[in-house]
Amino acid sequence: MFIFLFPTHNKYFRLLDVWLGISLVQLLKPKEENVGTELKTLNQMPVVPKKMETNSFQGTNIKSSESDEKPSTSAPIAGNQVKHEKSEEDLAFDEPPFKKIKSTTSPEGKPVKNLGGNKVKEEFEMNWDIVQVLSERTNVEPWVCANLIRLFQEENTIPFIARYRKELINNLDADALREVQQTLEELRSVAKKTHTMIQKLKKEGKLSGCLFTALLNCRTFEELDHVSAPYKTGSKGTKAQRAKQLGLEPAALSLLQNPMEFNLFSYIRPNVKGLANIQEVEAGVQHILADIFAKDKDTLDFIRKLCQQRYICIQSALAKVSSKNGNEKDIDKFQLYHEFSCNIKNIQHHQILAINRGENLKILTVKVNIPDGVKNEFCWWCVNERWRPKQFLKPELMRILRNSVEDAYKRLIYPLLCREFRSKLTSDAEKESVMMFGRNLRQLLLTSPVRGRTLMGVDPGYKHGCKLAIISPTSQILHTDIVYLHSGQGFREAEKIKRLLQQFNCSTVVIGNGTACRETEAYFADLIMKKYFAPLDVVYCIVSEAGASIYSVSPEASKEMPDLDPNLRSAVSIARRVQDPLAELVKIEPKHIGVGMYQHDVSQTLLKATLDSVVEECVSFVGVDINICSEILLRHIAGLNANRARNIIEWREKNGPFINREQLKEVKGLGPKTFQQCAGFIRFNQEYIKTFCSSKKTQIGSQALLTKAGAQATSEKQGKKKSKPTPSSSQQPNPLDQTCIHPESYNIAMRSHFISEQLRQFLRRTDIEDGIDFDKPDFKRSIVCFEDLSVGTVLTGKVENATPFGVFVDIGVGKAGLIPVRNITEAKLSKVKKRRSLGLGPGERVEVKVLNVDIPRLRITLDLIRVL
Repeated sequence: MFIFLFPTHNKYFRLLDVWLGISLVQLLKPKEENVGTELKTLNQMPVVPKKMETNSFQGTNIKSSESDEKPSTSAPIAGNQVKHEKSEEDLAFDEPPFKKIKSTTSPEGKPVKNLGGNKVKEEFEMNWDIVQVLSERTNVEPWVCANLIRLFQEENTIPFIARYRKELINNLDADALREVQQTLEELRSVAKKTHTMIQKLKKEGKLSGCLFTALLNCRTFEELDHVSAPYKTGSKGTKAQRAKQLGLEPAALSLLQNPMEFNLFSYIRPNVKGLANIQEVEAGVQHILADIFAKDKDTLDFIRKLCQQRYICIQSALAKVSSKNGNEKDIDKFQLYHEFSCNIKNIQHHQILAINRGENLKILTVKVNIPDGVKNEFCWWCVNERWRPKQFLKPELMRILRNSVEDAYKRLIYPLLCREFRSKLTSDAEKESVMMFGRNLRQLLLTSPVRGRTLMGVDPGYKHGCKLAIISPTSQILHTDIVYLHSGQGFREAEKIKRLLQQFNCSTVVIGNGTACRETEAYFADLIMKKYFAPLDVVYCIVSEAGASIYSVSPEASKEMPDLDPNLRSAVSIARRVQDPLAELVKIEPKHIGVGMYQHDVSQTLLKATLDSVVEECVSFVGVDINICSEILLRHIAGLNANRARNIIEWREKNGPFINREQLKEVKGLGPKTFQQCAGFIRFNQEYIKTFCSSKKTQIGSQALLTKAGAQATSEKQGKKKSKPTPSSSQQPNPLDQTCIHPESYNIAMRSHFISEQLRQFLRRTDIEDGIDFDKPDFKRSIVCFEDLSVGTVLTGKVENATPFGVFVDIGVGKAGLIPVRNITEAKLSKVKKRRSLGLGPGERVEVKVLNVDIPRLRITLDLIRVL
């Protein structure tokens, strides 16, 4: 089956989307609006302010003790400099996106704030407003959060919301919507777990009024665990609980509320353990007070705010056990973190993930360092303000109060803060890692396709030979073979390759970047330079083969190519990745494509959900031709799944091609909601439909007449009861079906003759060129192994992966080199890249210079010269 997207280039639809958005704004403007205002709106697009990323640990600048401040020992990262907002003329969709707070104006018209108010009814009610908390955590305006909650409750998909509900979300991009959705699910999980805990404690008879309030105040899993831990089944109970069981709770409360009548000696019971003497009674009272302080909301809010103003650092060191018994190679990987310290406000996401990995491998020990000044100020505030007794306190009772506060901080609050800091840092780092994976995946999926070429895919190899596959411009497999280029038979095999290229009139070779890639590239480059394949003007390119081997043995590959050896299937996949990258890469599980950072250390559930969402976003925004796309591709359209995609294919095979979007409603399982979500992302090739309609015109006309006659006869028999007309009698092609305009807006679009004419002209003149560079060697011929590299060598290569700390480039020596983010400067980028906030992503060709070669550690440091 030929898999083809109509049209397949993402920039086409971004251009069309923006153009149509502007045109519809013109049409929807109130008639009384004056002409001058219209021209101003059309010619001067509103400036969208960039959202500033705020670290959750940074608070307002409040006076703090200078003695607590220390300079960070970590080096600043140049990549964290503020990037300029892209201009409105930059319509590229595959740029690394950054979340923004949108202005109150948007190109699509004024935002609709009142979708039902900012109050949202949730299944599990808490003592905090979910809209407000969601807004604080995502830095998105409350009215947008409220609208998004309702849109998600109505089962709207992210692609649909991002494209067709822009006025309700203030024009947020898909990444921002995804973050809001994930944060919303996290908050709901906390609320659900809280209410489950409440029901459990209520059933066990452990639920008090104070505990109930404390549980409903919890906003994170860490807070919930802190409050509920003492009451879990199987717990021995805390020191405070044991003291309460001895009857000391009234004594603790009396110390705070009525200290003048407080008498510790009255609680002494010589024969009872825990009450035998005054020291045991004091200890019990102290434990109860410490527990009260540690669970008080105002107390916890104060200490958290205090920590925001001070220098809190995270430190790592080489573990003593690992230094004696550990693998030297593994230990050396974490050399940067053997003596590491950094302010938690400044630490980078990749540093957190590296530290966590080292800790899990028992190579590093990690701790959070909170200065003593925080403890001193906290204790003073508790004793003199928050928990100051209502009456005069005797010195011995004041001593108990001070000891209780210090015990609460040291034993309960400090560990809680450390857990919260570590959890927050890890959560943010994991989210950034997943988002980076998503951005890289998006850029790879949206690589420009190469159309109209017969391609030869080459899966390089040594002992088992290079696997060849020749595919037609319609992606059909024409021939497969194996050649042994690197075992002394290169000259003889060259004749076979030449014969195959001439037989199938193939002038484009696609080489996978795996084992033996650089030798295979040199082999073809040499033959091309000698014009060996004349009269064919043969060119070649190199493409990533990540995941090709896994796909070749998958059930999908067996179903698609049942008679082909798995080794040859990978060569077919390599060729198709150039012909139509999106259609081919969606067959592979995203995590196997290999463009992530610490992907095995992050939440696999979050990773899978995000990557699946990115695939859905890319496929939907590019769109698919419903009449020729594959079932696998259809699964990833917004609103569709495996069953619905299968039903669409079955309908197509039974009834012929779809004529327009309305016919989708005839497919089993596609109800109104599914149709709403998917319709705008499904395309119809009008030329193909016209050809089909003209060939079937007579047949369709005859069928319509027979249907009409049958309906009349039936109505006469049933007392002139009206019958429902058959779908085929009313189906006509619609030019808007090849655009991204949603059917719900067809009436508006067709009202304007201006839009209709402009649309036709736009579709006629839009032409997208192939995005692959051919006949330009990606690697230098003389550089074939690690030892050939030297400082100052200039090479060409292809970006393999992008991370927050730099870009990895495949330079053809079996090990990718790293361009540190500080070496990626604006002056070295093209104009397009400058508008993309210095973004470099997988698949881009670059020229680099070797700065350092560390042979023992197999590390290469590069400097970016320019983007090719």
